[in-house]
Amino acid sequence: MTHVRSISGEDVQDRPSGLWPARSALSGRDVELEPIDPQRHGSDLFALSHGGDKTRDLWAYMPYGPFADAVAFESWLRGCAAAADPMFFAVRDRRSGRAAGMASYLNVHPENGAIEIGHIWFAPVLQGTRQSTEALFLMIGHAIDDLRYRRVEWKCNALNEASRRAALRLGFTFEGIFHQHMIVKGRNRDTAWFSILDREWPDIRANFEAWLSPENFDPQGRQRRSLSDLNRGEG
Repeated sequence: MTHVRSISGEDVQDRPSGLWPARSALSGRDVELEPIDPQRHGSDLFALSHGGDKTRDLWAYMPYGPFADAVAFESWLRGCAAAADPMFFAVRDRRSGRAAGMASYLNVHPENGAIEIGHIWFAPVLQGTRQSTEALFLMIGHAIDDLRYRRVEWKCNALNEASRRAALRLGFTFEGIFHQHMIVKGRNRDTAWFSILDREWPDIRANFEAWLSPENFDPQGRQRRSLSDLNRGEG
């Protein structure tokens, strides 16, 4: 599916709601997004994000981590819990009951109806699963359907090929590279920008729903149609 965008200076008839995301849970079939709570989520999140080469890779493009120990990690989580922008959520897998990842709303601009989803990491047990995709579907849908935002952004280090592929798979449109945008852990970061606009969301939402449907998976849990193909109109 190709979204054709034209430059516009038209009056905005459907004004943004001006609503700020609430610190409340977002519930799906296989996953629950819960406002971050260091006491409730800290031990699971630390255990599943520290302990080997695969977990070390989680922090390669993050501005923080990995952490020296559970105490340092939970101290960082307390700062996350106190923040309104970014507003952090723990991603809880309903089957295991464990918190196995994090994501946030950030760069929240209610007056313009623009919001970013970022600070995303999923432990290896959650990577490539229906749960991780559903978590992001819930966040995008809540921003556009419930809060009536006009624009949801995804930004990542331009060298982070996995994040760039994920954005396209989820239906985001690539907008370009901001060169020398940031300095992260002492290194230059060129930032790739992606977005979904409200007018594009109905088709993308239908593709998410088709992909997440139990009928899209065989008895072994393998997908019958990929979300990438659905968003390219090849499903």
